[in-house]
Amino acid sequence: MANVIITGTSRGIGFQLAKLFADDGHKVLALSRNDVPVKKLKHQNIVSFPFDLSNSEDLEKLDDFLDTFMPVVDILINNAGKLLSKPFAETSIEDFLDVYKVNVFGVAEITKRVLPKMGEHGHVVNISSMGGVQGSLKFSGLSAYSSSKGALITLTELLAEEYKSTGPSFNVLALGAVQTEMLEEAFPGYQAPTTALEMANYIMDFALTGNKFYNGKMLEVSSSTP
Repeated sequence: MANVIITGTSRGIGFQLAKLFADDGHKVLALSRNDVPVKKLKHQNIVSFPFDLSNSEDLEKLDDFLDTFMPVVDILINNAGKLLSKPFAETSIEDFLDVYKVNVFGVAEITKRVLPKMGEHGHVVNISSMGGVQGSLKFSGLSAYSSSKGALITLTELLAEEYKSTGPSFNVLALGAVQTEMLEEAFPGYQAPTTALEMANYIMDFALTGNKFYNGKMLEVSSSTP
């Protein structure tokens, strides 16, 4: 059974991932600014505490937890994300920074802190978006979000190269539209072809086995063409 860290577990894909891994017998550290939904599960295999990727005190709290309760981490799923839908002309530098703090800088910081706990067979799975894939269909209003997801794809490739001789493996999944609360907030009324639970099942299977076949790869997880 694996020791698994998942970010962005208050709702949507992250919440479903935490439950799926825990139900499968794995030990899960579920991290989100709002940990109430996960705590309500009262699952014996889930530990959680309020966690903000951009808060240095929360990152120190994570270090302490890992040293004491999870000295070995098998899987890190960087699922937390911030989506901003706003015309480019109205998007400030502060808006860009807020999105990048979660989608890029936060991922880099938590990964850096977890890496010493991971061995050569560990697996870091970053959750990106089809919007960050070069040549894919783009949507207006997502300049900050999609560009940050493109940066995350490149960061994943670079880390895989840097750690290829020692491990762990790094891969990134570029998701198409998934019916989540975040999608509904950004695009009210839009109906995605995939549910959060369906996508979570796919991600869990990939996190457990994908590193046997892939390292430094970006996989497009979308039922539609770019």
